[in-house]
Amino acid sequence: MPASPQLLSATETDMRQIFRDAMARLAAAVTIVTTDGDGGRAGFAATAVCSVSDSPPMLLVCLNKGSSAYPAVAANRAICVNILASEHESLSRLFGGKTPVDERFAAATWSRTETGCLRLEGALASFDCTISSVADGGTHDVLFCSVETIDIRSEGQGLIYFDREYRTV
Repeated sequence: MPASPQLLSATETDMRQIFRDAMARLAAAVTIVTTDGDGGRAGFAATAVCSVSDSPPMLLVCLNKGSSAYPAVAANRAICVNILASEHESLSRLFGGKTPVDERFAAATWSRTETGCLRLEGALASFDCTISSVADGGTHDVLFCSVETIDIRSEGQGLIYFDREYRTV
């Protein structure tokens, strides 16, 4: 008989860490979100991305208010969500860390989208979006993004993040 799962309870002071540990158990696709325009060029790795609607096509993206990309995204009001393939793990690490913006973008090949953002060449899929509304989500803003154009790669393995490690599916 399998062991029963360990249930944890917490005070408010350690709830944040328990929440983060529990969320690490949720497998998620890895993306790089880019923006470019009058507000500047920026990009960040994100797993907090999901579909909202297919009619009209809409995504949501959660962006930390303390992120170095936050001012550029807020000013440009446009993003490109690039779904990463298994060969993009090192690129995700660059965009997920403290690497300077120019070094992040120099590590891959990009093309300009209709909104002016940067699309990753070789991404499994790329969604060029305008930000239609923003909701407060505590430490993050929840961006509701209207999809303007989509590019899809016909083959490739997906890159996911689970239990604080990259994995391939």
